[in-house]
Amino acid sequence: MSRARALVLLALAAAAALPASASAADPSNVPAGVSAGGVDLSGATLADAQARLEAAIAPRVNADLVLGAAGRPFALKAADAKLTFDSLTTAKRALRAKAPGDVGLKLTHSRLAVRAFVAGVAAKVAKPPRNATVRITLTHIYRRRAVHGRALDQKTVAAQIDAALDDGVAAPRHVHAVLQKVSPKINANDLARVYGTVITVDKAHFKLRLFKRLKFFKAYSVAVGQPAYPTPSGLFHIADKQVDPVWSVPNSPWAGELQGTTVQGGSAANPLKARWMGIVNGVGIHGTGEDYSIGSAASHGCIRMHVADVKDLFPRVPVGTPVLIR
Repeated sequence: MSRARALVLLALAAAAALPASASAADPSNVPAGVSAGGVDLSGATLADAQARLEAAIAPRVNADLVLGAAGRPFALKAADAKLTFDSLTTAKRALRAKAPGDVGLKLTHSRLAVRAFVAGVAAKVAKPPRNATVRITLTHIYRRRAVHGRALDQKTVAAQIDAALDDGVAAPRHVHAVLQKVSPKINANDLARVYGTVITVDKAHFKLRLFKRLKFFKAYSVAVGQPAYPTPSGLFHIADKQVDPVWSVPNSPWAGELQGTTVQGGSAANPLKARWMGIVNGVGIHGTGEDYSIGSAASHGCIRMHVADVKDLFPRVPVGTPVLIR
């Protein structure tokens, strides 16, 4: 074999070993009818195509996206969304296009940044629902109706913003969010169940009233605390219940020789007769052996009842029952 023939064969073998991408160079001009983001790039060189895209597309891509929610505009800047437009890669797509048409834009943004933006808007436009509740007075219980709240559907809105940023130019840069209605947990129809039992104590008139399902049910005459040992005022709840309660005598001079001791339930020395419904700080509702004291300010803070009355009241009142004392 001649030296010239050997060199030719070596050259052919080397060419065959080269990858197809290296052996085939990109076209020098964009094919006719090819565009990107609506910008016609027909016949442009790579540098020309990139320059056209920078001039026509970059300003539109970098425009703020405005989210409308609760009648207020909230702007998301392209920089905050970490939105970038790769004009060089887009131009290369156009250059390598095999058929006329739009090759799309090379865009990227941070979905995490979008979700953070949406969460911030959601916090500003949200209104929590207000449960229905009651206003308790000594003689009546009034209903307060529930109010619905509102909230932003963060997942849906974030997806809409992602789509607008991914599109780049065709999609509008205004997204309108319809707020969702948030229902309260307790409605007016639930109040009779939630406040199934309520007690009020009218100290001025020595009257205990029992309400069932928000309606007056029964009244009892009672005794309340002496001026020196007043029955506390406020809204409390029944904390505990006992039958024939043990009396833990307070360390107070009025208790005499019994102070600091414990007196068993049912004992003649125990002033807590028959039943006990504890309220707060050692104050409660109980039966008394001093029936003459009913209708006066005679106790050391507790609410006294006739034994028959406290036995009647006791099974009607669950632990947790609201007690208004005024």
